[in-house]
Amino acid sequence: MRSVHSVAAGICVLLLQSNALAGSQAAAITTAAQQNFTEYLELLSLPNVAVEPSDIERNVAFLEQSFQKRNFKTHRLDNPAGRPMILAELNGAKASVPTILFYAHFDGQPIVKEEWAQQDPFQPVVKQRNEQGAWQEVPRDRLFAKPFDPELRVFARSASDDKAPIVMLLTALDVLQSQRKAPAINVKVLLDSEEEMGSPSLGATVKSHAELFKADALIVLDGPVHGSGKPTLVFGNRGITQATLTVFGPTAPLHSGHFGNYVPNPALRLASLLASMKDDEGRVLVEGYYDGIKLTDADRQILKATGDDEAALLKRAGIARPEGVGATYQEALQYPSLNVRGMASASVGAKAANIVPNEAIAEIDIRTTPETDGRRLFELLKRHIEKQGYHLVDAPPTREQRASYDKLAMFKLGSVEAAARVPMDAPVGRWAMTALKSATGPVPKEDPVRIRMMGGTVPTDVLVDALHLPFLLVPTVNADNNQHTFDENMRMGNFVTGTETVYSLLVTKYPR
Repeated sequence: MRSVHSVAAGICVLLLQSNALAGSQAAAITTAAQQNFTEYLELLSLPNVAVEPSDIERNVAFLEQSFQKRNFKTHRLDNPAGRPMILAELNGAKASVPTILFYAHFDGQPIVKEEWAQQDPFQPVVKQRNEQGAWQEVPRDRLFAKPFDPELRVFARSASDDKAPIVMLLTALDVLQSQRKAPAINVKVLLDSEEEMGSPSLGATVKSHAELFKADALIVLDGPVHGSGKPTLVFGNRGITQATLTVFGPTAPLHSGHFGNYVPNPALRLASLLASMKDDEGRVLVEGYYDGIKLTDADRQILKATGDDEAALLKRAGIARPEGVGATYQEALQYPSLNVRGMASASVGAKAANIVPNEAIAEIDIRTTPETDGRRLFELLKRHIEKQGYHLVDAPPTREQRASYDKLAMFKLGSVEAAARVPMDAPVGRWAMTALKSATGPVPKEDPVRIRMMGGTVPTDVLVDALHLPFLLVPTVNADNNQHTFDENMRMGNFVTGTETVYSLLVTKYPR
């Protein structure tokens, strides 16, 4: 019989060997990431707002070359809008091995250059925090220094949403190639060119190339990791429904001295109308808006297990208290939201004039859940507006309509994307849990954070409807990345850990 001491010594040796292997793997991934930072910066330098097809074309050409040099066969999928998508297949696929389709997008949100703390959002800059906590630009070569500084950040449009995950995937494949290993799965990659405008061509593109998209599961590489920074798995996402509300006033702007107190102001009427839709706690007052949402005790336990730091969330947002829709941040995400994403009426600042404006406009977005259909919520809002005394028109009102109705408004439905969610015990989730727990070495790590449904929207509804695949969202970028707004950034430590996450998925066998 072996002594207790000899057994303990053997365990220590195994742990040391395992830690050494894990350390060498992490080092290899860091080295590969630094080698690919130049490619990442070059990709960020290509403007990518989807309304400019010529910009999208340059991104497509760059990405085709990036994937082809890593042994991918690429298919350029054209659409009527002139914004091609890319479907890339790693050569050497085996019929006996399951296929995972990875999704990411390379288009970005529109920009307002003046809002950014740099000359051009498409000229990426590297920054670090100074002693006062402010961001300070540093030379790019700091990214390539040894030892690697994980707190450096790259600021540029799409730095995090969603070009970083694309290069993370390429980097993970580079590591495998350097190790002379093949992935444990067949790999396909869909690169979307229109995600930030609702992916209007995606459904038709997938259906017309159904054979190319055959797979066993879908992994969406988009979104931020949990605020704790831990590896994160997300089992669903909210949908989005957009609408435009216009309240009409006089046929033309009028002098506020001559007509104030006589001609109703549409900006004030719009403000009052919007205020009627929510109470002071942020709960939507529209009848039936939350119908269908029923959280069980088990659901609430899952939401609680996410472990959000509510105090940190409040600090990050810079608010004293949250709205009262849900008891916690995660619980709030399980309900449909009602958000005013933009308002306009006449001008402000130096261009403001002393007028009663002729109209006021609010752009609205509704984040939906699988239980709440966006079109139904739009109709509920429409009825609510009518109950406030408004006559709704489908176009700017005629003189006859203006003479007949005191309150006139137009409420137009925009794009609609549905929410999607899979059970948290689905096979795709168990596979990803195994992969992320093993991470890059043989030493088991703590469980990833599991999120029932994230707040953002990606086109899972289109892909799931077209492909009938189980799906999972695997976010990789830092939670404080400023996506969709100015000063979007990528924490480069997350670039490395994100590459580790993707590498772990690639080397883990998917169950048949």
